[in-house]
Amino acid sequence: MELLIPLSTGLNTPLIVLIAIVVLVLIFIKMSLVIISQSETKIVERLGKYHATLKPGINIIIPFIDRAKTIISLANGRYVYTNKIDLREQVYDFDKQNVITKDNIQMQINALLYFQIVDPFKSVYEISNLPNAIEKLTQTTLRNIIGELELDQTLTSRDTINNKLRLVLDDATDKWGVKVNRVELQDIMPPASVLQAMEKQMQAERNKRATILTSEGDKAAVILQSEGEKTSVINRAEAAKQKAILAAEGEAQARVRRAEAEAIAIEKVTEAVGKSTNPANYLLAKNYIETLQTIASGPATKTVYLPYEASNLMGSIGGIKDMFKMGD
Repeated sequence: MELLIPLSTGLNTPLIVLIAIVVLVLIFIKMSLVIISQSETKIVERLGKYHATLKPGINIIIPFIDRAKTIISLANGRYVYTNKIDLREQVYDFDKQNVITKDNIQMQINALLYFQIVDPFKSVYEISNLPNAIEKLTQTTLRNIIGELELDQTLTSRDTINNKLRLVLDDATDKWGVKVNRVELQDIMPPASVLQAMEKQMQAERNKRATILTSEGDKAAVILQSEGEKTSVINRAEAAKQKAILAAEGEAQARVRRAEAEAIAIEKVTEAVGKSTNPANYLLAKNYIETLQTIASGPATKTVYLPYEASNLMGSIGGIKDMFKMGD
């Protein structure tokens, strides 16, 4: 016994067609709407010709007629195909490369390049492989710059090399719509033999500077010592001079004081003996007597010589005797 189920496909055909049309419309709308993230863009071609540069947000295109241009980009050190263009500043870390200096020293250098796409149209249509072009341009430019410098200049002029390399790359990549912001040399690695020679040279230079500083110190010490001795001699001479001056001034003042005392004594004697007697004879006789007492008080072995004018002494003594009589 067979069970026959009638097919009623004619009744469901319009519904199926409607569903299909709705699905196609939704797919068409989805393909027409392109959402672009911030700091990104896409280049849209219409029938193979440049049509527009999409801005961040919602953009409308015509499916199957408009399509985003596929480009080559660098992601995690690998070249990848994508239709998005990143407008943020990007960093390329290039592998180490061999360069030769002006004095024929081979070394390895790797660099970091910071750049930014400022014109998406040029970055797509003016160059076929932008990351590879920037890398090769950086390598060749770096070789040329290092080839103009000697080893010592290369090791001590990183800032100069960075600025010169940035200017050359920025000028060369301007036609590609790229702005090179800065370039940094990471490592400069000379051969081991050169490093050993440089270390010996630096050690010799340090020893040379130490010897020079020691000799300069000894020279300065000798100069300071001689200047100290010179100052000491001058000070001693000045002290002796001042001492002599002070002694002479003291002697002069002493003589003045003695003369003043003698004058006062003469005045007193004059007052005592009166005007009739010469006070000078009195003082002279007194000095003779004091001198004879000094001579007589000495050792007995001395020979005493009286002055040639001893009679004057006797006359002075007699005058003193007369003076005392007058006083009586």
